[in-house]
Amino acid sequence: MTEAVDEAFRTEWGRVVATLIRVTGDWDLAEECAQEAFAKALATWPRDGVPRRPGAWLTTAARNRALDKLRRGAAEANRLRELAVTTSGGDDAAPEPDDVPDDRLRLMFTCCHPALPLEAQVALTLRTLAGLTTPEIARAFLVPEATMAQRIVRAKRKIRNARIPYRVPPADLLPERTAGVLGVLYLLFNEGYSASAGADLVRRALTAEAIRLTRVVVRLLPDAPEASGLLALMLFHDARHGTRTDDAGDLVTLAEQDRTRWDRAVIDEGVGVLDEALTLGRPGPYQLQAAIAACHATASRAEDTDWARIARLYELVAKLNPSPVVELNRAVAVAMADGPAAGLALADELADGGELAGYHLLPATRADFLRRLDRVGDAVAAYREALELAPTEAERRYLTRRIEELGP
Repeated sequence: MTEAVDEAFRTEWGRVVATLIRVTGDWDLAEECAQEAFAKALATWPRDGVPRRPGAWLTTAARNRALDKLRRGAAEANRLRELAVTTSGGDDAAPEPDDVPDDRLRLMFTCCHPALPLEAQVALTLRTLAGLTTPEIARAFLVPEATMAQRIVRAKRKIRNARIPYRVPPADLLPERTAGVLGVLYLLFNEGYSASAGADLVRRALTAEAIRLTRVVVRLLPDAPEASGLLALMLFHDARHGTRTDDAGDLVTLAEQDRTRWDRAVIDEGVGVLDEALTLGRPGPYQLQAAIAACHATASRAEDTDWARIARLYELVAKLNPSPVVELNRAVAVAMADGPAAGLALADELADGGELAGYHLLPATRADFLRRLDRVGDAVAAYREALELAPTEAERRYLTRRIEELGP
């Protein structure tokens, strides 16, 4: 039964919180009541069974809890009347029907108001829409947890004090929100595709939600090539989700994946979406990353991958959007194109710079280069460093196997 509640959390958290924010206007109250609704589910579902529509049950339970809290505050009388109108029916009553854009998209555009710093926009949306914890978001941004907590609090306060409307803006204001919205969707997909913590490497509910919302944004912004580039990037990665782990949940590297199991229809869709975006003649980081993913997705064998092209594309990404993570990915491509020594030199520069301190993929990447250079002792030490930092069980098992393969 705990599994049923966990699944409901992954699929329904954003919908429940977004609905409560719309009807109460209070972000903290919405999150608090949503949490209490899930706690109630943990207490009652084992006894009563899982409702036919778990999301509707949770939304109604959260609404009712918000109604109780607002009833106790005389100053909230106006919001109480508004909420009472929207709260009707039994525990299995359906929430208001979805429209396009739905409450979750309204929430995203509200969070991505230009009055907020871009990093705050992304962090707040990941917290409220995806239900990511503050530590998870902090890891995604490579910042301390306390820093991220303050950032989220300040963003909520700004929305409240500036009375930022809870809506998708009119067409003429959409472009100024685009960067923030795409950043949210990108990190939302990444958290689902490679979870920052927990037993599972992949959280399919998050990747599916990110793709769904990105499709809506592409329809809203048909002349924004970066939105289409992001959709293509997601599709290329999602096409191989079923091969990234084996039946035991252990990680399978890209080179070892069974490419016959990749979803060719999804890859073909990604190629079409990317080609259409590139015809607009305004390449950006998402389109370039999609082009990199296309190199992998369209190679029938791992050895057919055009690593030299991938390295050049990463150079372009780094010029448009400088990032130590991009540089680490470029190091991998350079190692594949020019040999592990060339890749190790770039990775060592990143390690010396300190920007990726605590990021497990840096020592893991260095370990792979060292292994390929037959520097076994150094490779084992780097793998052990990565093992101490790895956030998921699947990655820890993979790194442990690598250490064991190199011997005592």
